Amino acid sequence: MISVYKIKPAFQNLLRPLLKILHQKRITANQITIVAVFLSILMGAGFFFYKDHSILLLLIPFGYLLRMILNALDGMMATEFNMKSKLGEILNELGDVISDLVIILPMIMIPKMSPWVIITFAFLSVINEFSGVLAKSVSGARHYEGPMGKSDRALLIGLFCIVYFFWTDVENYTDWIFGIGSLLIVISTFSRLKNSLK
Repeated sequence: MISVYKIKPAFQNLLRPLLKILHQKRITANQITIVAVFLSILMGAGFFFYKDHSILLLLIPFGYLLRMILNALDGMMATEFNMKSKLGEILNELGDVISDLVIILPMIMIPKMSPWVIITFAFLSVINEFSGVLAKSVSGARHYEGPMGKSDRALLIGLFCIVYFFWTDVENYTDWIFGIGSLLIVISTFSRLKNSLK
């Protein structure tokens, strides 16, 4: 399945110099995870104020990029510097779910966005993350298959915000955009569960 997640190894290599600096500063993997969650809360708040400050729409994609960097760094920090822990795993998985909810649900503020469409998109996103964790308990390996996994959702929402900043009429198509996104999440979830049973 096509997914942004497949570029993760190359992305991690770019971050390796920054990883070494953070380790020298005694920054821990769990600290990075917590910062990523607070960043997500700020991003979601942007949807409450974008009508008065439209520039916030452009800050959300930037926030997603920063969040992806933090998500990659916490995993690399835990793996390469022996910081793996049960608390870290809980923070990582719970942090992803909280981040999805606090960013996606405030999109209800967008005019012409059906609340049920975005609530469905958020609900399926949580199920998608849960299916990846469930796969680990079944097969011993966490699954990240797309389409519309965490990285793909970030790309979709980020691109939507950029387009919306320059072309407000895109709000007429929000139900279609996130309805199709929801369908892709369902496909992703079944793919993860199917692969976990192999």
